[in-house]
Amino acid sequence: MAELYNAAAPKKSANLSINSDLLRKTRDLNINLSATLERALKEELSKREAAQWVEENRTAIKSYNDFVEQHGCFGDDFRAF
Repeated sequence: MAELYNAAAPKKSANLSINSDLLRKTRDLNINLSATLERALKEELSKREAAQWVEENRTAIKSYNDFVEQHGCFGDDFRAF
């Protein structure tokens, strides 16, 4: 499977706006904002790319499911469960 993103790419500064109370509370708990944001963005990117893959392959998935419904799954005759 292809990499989601280049983890070795250099860091880049970004300006963000965030709820001031949320920021204060995270700082009080010494939460690393950069690491937390990167983790959240990686999860969101993964979800969106998976959804995009499903959408791009919707026709093929439907065709395969229709085929299996009509003809059964390869190996059905050989399974013992």
